[in-house]
Amino acid sequence: MTKIATREAYGNYLVELGEKNKDIVVFDADLSGATKTGIFKKAFPDRHFNAGIAECDMMGMAAGISTTGKIPFASTFAIFGAGRAYEIVRNSICYPKMNVKIACTHSGLSVGEDGASHQSIEDIALMRVLPNMTVLVPADANETKRMMDAALEIDGPVYLRLGRLATDIILPEDYQFEVGKAATLKDGKDVTIIAIGLMVERALAAADDLAKEGISARVLNMGSVKPIDRAAIEAAAKETGAIVTAEEHSIIGGLSGAVCEVLAETTPAPVEKVGVMDTFGESGKALEVLEHYNLTSDAIVKAARKVMARK
Repeated sequence: MTKIATREAYGNYLVELGEKNKDIVVFDADLSGATKTGIFKKAFPDRHFNAGIAECDMMGMAAGISTTGKIPFASTFAIFGAGRAYEIVRNSICYPKMNVKIACTHSGLSVGEDGASHQSIEDIALMRVLPNMTVLVPADANETKRMMDAALEIDGPVYLRLGRLATDIILPEDYQFEVGKAATLKDGKDVTIIAIGLMVERALAAADDLAKEGISARVLNMGSVKPIDRAAIEAAAKETGAIVTAEEHSIIGGLSGAVCEVLAETTPAPVEKVGVMDTFGESGKALEVLEHYNLTSDAIVKAARKVMARK
């Protein structure tokens, strides 16, 4: 299967969008090689702006230029865009509802060798709590492009969470993405696995393994974390009676938190969480780090067995 990082898909497709829409401009914080916005810079040097190692300034610049009718994409590592620049994102972008697209790469544990200081496992929690913010997490390169299309249609802030690790393309080129809607990638009646990002691929593998045990697992790709598909979550709880969440993020405040909020309000059901268990990451090769922290298909299978026993 073809492997491509979502950050690379972002950089390539940004050029395509820039050719179609002359109002698109790009901001980066001295990381254009890593975030892949350097591809846009090469194509449109007069529409790419390097703010230097000054993420707060970059977000303020993006907010300012958005008032002129331009559509800024602001990119840096997730730990810096969601973390270091948080107050500017809150007060200068979300509070006045500026039309800024924040596309942050190197999210999650799969940053690998960069270690805990760069492994952003809190960014979804930080971004989804902000009023006016839309939070999107693509599962592969094809969904990245469709989410970028959707982001352009939104008049307001969008947080697009991208990864460093090259991952399999699991969705077709003509994949249809809709903000606020989950995609049912596999139907099932015994348990539902709700996943985002690179964990979607692992959720599908887990569903195949569960099928060998006679367990029918539904797989939902919840790429739109905010707004979230409440109807799909409620239906999963009613129809399968057990939920597993899978995310490359802390189990606190991210996908699992969002899913549990819906269930607690409408349709209580047992939930098991596969994610980072309230701890920091460690440095290591990306796949080995994911294995160490149990972000695997095997962990999802075990969680499915456990949650079914709680029905």
